[in-house]
Amino acid sequence: MHTDGPTTATSPARTSATQPKATAGLGHSMSPRQLTMMGLGSAIGAGLFLGSGAGIQAAGPAILASYLVAGTLIIIVMWALGEMAAANPNSGAFSVYTGKALGGVAGATVGWLWWLQLVVVIAAEALGAAGLLATLVPDLPVWLAALVFMGVFTAINLTGVKNFGEFEFWFALLKVAAIIAFLIIGAALLFGWLPGVASPGLATFGDFAPQGMAGVATGLFVVVFAFGGTEIVSVAAAETRDPERSVARAVRTVVWRILVFYIGSIFVIAAVLPHTSEGLKSPFAAVLEAAGMPGAGAAITLVAVIALLSALNANLYGASRMIFSLAERNEAPRALKTLTGSKVPSIAVIASVAFGFAATVLELLFPEKILPMLLNFVGSTCLVVWGSALVSQLVLRRRADAEGTELPLRMAGFPWITSFGIVLLGAIFAVGLSGAESRAQILSTFGLVAAIAAGAWMRRRAVAAKA
Repeated sequence: MHTDGPTTATSPARTSATQPKATAGLGHSMSPRQLTMMGLGSAIGAGLFLGSGAGIQAAGPAILASYLVAGTLIIIVMWALGEMAAANPNSGAFSVYTGKALGGVAGATVGWLWWLQLVVVIAAEALGAAGLLATLVPDLPVWLAALVFMGVFTAINLTGVKNFGEFEFWFALLKVAAIIAFLIIGAALLFGWLPGVASPGLATFGDFAPQGMAGVATGLFVVVFAFGGTEIVSVAAAETRDPERSVARAVRTVVWRILVFYIGSIFVIAAVLPHTSEGLKSPFAAVLEAAGMPGAGAAITLVAVIALLSALNANLYGASRMIFSLAERNEAPRALKTLTGSKVPSIAVIASVAFGFAATVLELLFPEKILPMLLNFVGSTCLVVWGSALVSQLVLRRRADAEGTELPLRMAGFPWITSFGIVLLGAIFAVGLSGAESRAQILSTFGLVAAIAAGAWMRRRAVAAKA
């Protein structure tokens, strides 16, 4: 296994099965730096800034093991997606690759499933960002802020991929800067370099796994969803200049930085805060307050708002491109593939955000009833998407090798690393099915997958009958 992940092949020869083919009509104005920062920023969300405490509460410092397992899985998934995206940059990404490997119904099912997840999460992110902002500005109505957020980011997505990419670049840069600052302060605190502040040392690691392996397993299922969204890099590859080089660079950069930022941050939090600490409700703020940093709570709240808005922006982009790709493949209404003069799928953008607007209004009318129900159905979607990516790469790579096809980016250690990723994914599903709450979520997602697959199959039959 190579330490730098995927390797590149220099031969330009390809067969029709893997020939690069950017989605027709879309532009290629996203820069490599924007793609790289998007991949990095999509993995650094509110799940890290606000949700990491739940994992530590479940497993104590042993949550590091859960992060290592989940981090290893997402790295393997990123390598697999990078190989396929470099060979065939397409806005349908893993939906297209699943269709090539496992058939059209499977591809359409994965595409619609991911789209549904994103449009639900768009509403959750708008409401979450508005709620956090309201803690700093109490007079600001949550409903108004949520609708303004969605309106603003709809406008950004309608103006062109270059503008979207630039907004996402700066959002991601702010999040990365916040993480780096946190790691520097955390290291200074642990080493006793802060004047007037005693180092907590590593006393909390004396009780490394207070809940035993059961806590680590519970934490694993909590942690895995923090990495959701990273797969959007494979979608954005279709609108990036020089996708072969850009995807390879993005994958390599994102892989090691995810480990540094996540593992580093969790190590600091677990060292400073015991697993019974009330500060784990907002762990980054609690650590900064322990370091004697004034205004830490407000600063981290603002960073969390930025993280949510960044995710909203990226998810609206990803949802619109996925449903545009489905329309191109005749798996969705044809109107959704309409492009503006700036090569933006405007109707796809509006359709994707419309669900978010509706869900937000319903959630505001019926608090804590609509979104929890919707999120329960789509909660395990990322695991299904990652599984489809790994299986597709296994099939398509074998097919390319059998045909003698040269790929622009080759995942090292094939097929063993891909197979190991599938085993890891299976273990996470097994862990999820062992708990009552997570079992209900997984079974709900399986039911949704079955319903979408049935709908995709019937649509294909209807289209074939008309032909």
